[in-house]
Amino acid sequence: MSFRLHRALAVSWKEALDLRKNPGLLASMLALPAVLVLVPTGVIWSWLRNPDTVTFRSMALYYDPTLPLNADPVRFMIDKLVLDWFGVFLLMPVFVPILISSQSVAGEKERRTLEPLLAAPVSAAELVLGKSLASVVPAVAITWLSFAVFVLAVDAVAWPLVHAPVLPNGMWLFGIGVVAPLFAFLGNGLAVLVSARVGEARLAQQLSALVVLPLMGLVGGQLAGWIRAGTGYYAVQGLVVLVLDILLIRASVRLFDRERLVSRWT
Repeated sequence: MSFRLHRALAVSWKEALDLRKNPGLLASMLALPAVLVLVPTGVIWSWLRNPDTVTFRSMALYYDPTLPLNADPVRFMIDKLVLDWFGVFLLMPVFVPILISSQSVAGEKERRTLEPLLAAPVSAAELVLGKSLASVVPAVAITWLSFAVFVLAVDAVAWPLVHAPVLPNGMWLFGIGVVAPLFAFLGNGLAVLVSARVGEARLAQQLSALVVLPLMGLVGGQLAGWIRAGTGYYAVQGLVVLVLDILLIRASVRLFDRERLVSRWT
C-alpha cells in the first residue's frame, strides 16, 4: 500500500478528537508547564526581595571563579538560572508526547478500538505518522506557549533589577525552535515503541517516562557546575536526539504490524 498523507492526517484528526474526550489527560498535560513556569519565576522573585550581594557573590564565584569584582552577582545568578532551566524545560516536550502516545496506542487495546483501526485501509507508516502528529503537535504548541508565558513572567519579575529583558536570548530561541521539537519526537517515538509491546497505557507511560532519568542527570550536572551549557551544548544534544528519532520512527513502523498486533492484543 502506497503512502498517502491525507490518510495519516485522518488518523491524526481521529486521535485529536479522542484526546478532547479525556479531561484527565488534558489536565496532566497542563500541570507540568505550570510548574516549569512558576518555579523559576518564584525563585527569581524571592531573590530580588532581598538581594544580599555578599551571598550572591559567593554563589556566583562557585560557578565562575573569574567573575569580575564590578559584575553584578544577582544578575549573574539570574542568567545562570535561566541558562540551566532550559535543560529542565526540555522535560516538557518529552513528557507530553509520552502521555498522549501511550493513551493513543496502548489505550486502543483498553478501549477495544484497535481492531477497527487496523482494519482500515491505512498503512503502518500512515498510522505511526498520524498518531505521532497527534502527540507531537500539541506537545510543541504547549512548549512554545509555555515559553512565551515564561519569558513574560521572568522579564516582569527581573525588570526592577536589570531594567532590560532577560529573555528571549539566542540559546533559548534555538532550543525552543529546534531542539524542543526533536525531543518531542523522541518522547513520542519511545511511547509508540513501548506501547506496541505492552497492552496497558499506564505501564507504557511508566516505562517510556524512564527517558527523563538521563535528562535529569544532565540537568544535575549543570546545577552542580560540572557541565557548561550553551547553544553548542544543546546543538550536540539535538543532533544525538535527531539520530535517535530516525531510529525510533523506523523501529515503530516495523513493529506496528497489523497481524502481530491483532494476534497479540486480542
